[in-house]
Amino acid sequence: MNGNYDYKVTAAGRVNVIGEHTDYCGGKVFPAALSLKNTVYVRANGTNVINLSWTTLPDKVSLDVNKLDGYKNLKYGNYQAGAALMWQRAGHKVLGCDMLMDCTVPFGSGLSSSAAIEVSTIAALAVIADEKFDPVEVALKAQQAEREYAGVNCGIMDQYASACGKAGNAMLLDCKTLECEYVPVVLGDYAFVITNCKKPHNLVESKYNERRTQTEEALEILQKHTDIKCLADLSVSEFIKYSSTLPEVIRNRARHVVYECDRVRRAAAAMREGDMKTLGKLLNESHKSLSDLYEVTGKELDALAYAAQSYPACAGSRMTGGGFGGCTISLVEKDGVEGFKKHVYEKYKEQTGYSAEFYDADISDGITVTRLN
Repeated sequence: MNGNYDYKVTAAGRVNVIGEHTDYCGGKVFPAALSLKNTVYVRANGTNVINLSWTTLPDKVSLDVNKLDGYKNLKYGNYQAGAALMWQRAGHKVLGCDMLMDCTVPFGSGLSSSAAIEVSTIAALAVIADEKFDPVEVALKAQQAEREYAGVNCGIMDQYASACGKAGNAMLLDCKTLECEYVPVVLGDYAFVITNCKKPHNLVESKYNERRTQTEEALEILQKHTDIKCLADLSVSEFIKYSSTLPEVIRNRARHVVYECDRVRRAAAAMREGDMKTLGKLLNESHKSLSDLYEVTGKELDALAYAAQSYPACAGSRMTGGGFGGCTISLVEKDGVEGFKKHVYEKYKEQTGYSAEFYDADISDGITVTRLN
């Protein structure tokens, strides 16, 4: 596979340890880049066409670099077209090339396959144009592609983690300022286990955009009483003071965001201190809030998280990603991981009929570039 291509460019999928649905509210999140990634094998071809092919699909797609805004409805290739268009509009060169895509991030898993595809596509285009790139700019353009081209009104977390991840570290990322602090993931006698509920989800068709609108409504009402710029600026004590001004559903959504922001801060501190019991407790609290207040879990993710939480060697478990399907992240004693998987698989299958899938993924770098020829 490598022989005919000039470069191998990768971008990572991501898991979010904690801080869900806070990124678009200006809050902090705590993701890590995964060794599950999208790899692009790329070579310039001297034309005005980007030829796309996949290791996992028989399809082949060609994109005219002068008409990149015309591919929104493609079944495959629309994310690549959107990413290339946003990079081009930012004033960067987009050359004709051949790209072979090899994605090990499971689609619809909530581990950000779309961000990995967008980020690796832009990085590959920069590399063959012989252009140095800033990973943060790549992330921002990839986010723009997701929002303006794919129609998901997402925050910056997924693309930032995919582009800027660092092996062995989680990222305490402030989504308002893009300040990022790398926190070593040192779990002692514990390990993270990522589990897929195997119920496919699609954020474009889900209630993701609806939740975003509800948080904007909460912000608008609360700004009549406080001088906050975004919902994440609201402290817990201010929320308690002004929550009665919000209609019930909007209040629940805002309550989740405010308390989740507080949990992110405490979780990062717990990881720095090696306090796994506290970290696990915060994961459980996060899931309950996402289920009861934000209502983005659904019966499958609830069944999966609660099956995990019921196992003695599990310190905590929560859904990770946008919700409505996808994965959980669980903090499990290393000695108990095999027993945990068996317990969760059986209990979850019994309750839902779905067969959960477990991923052994390391925390890795974001974008990597390897010259092949």
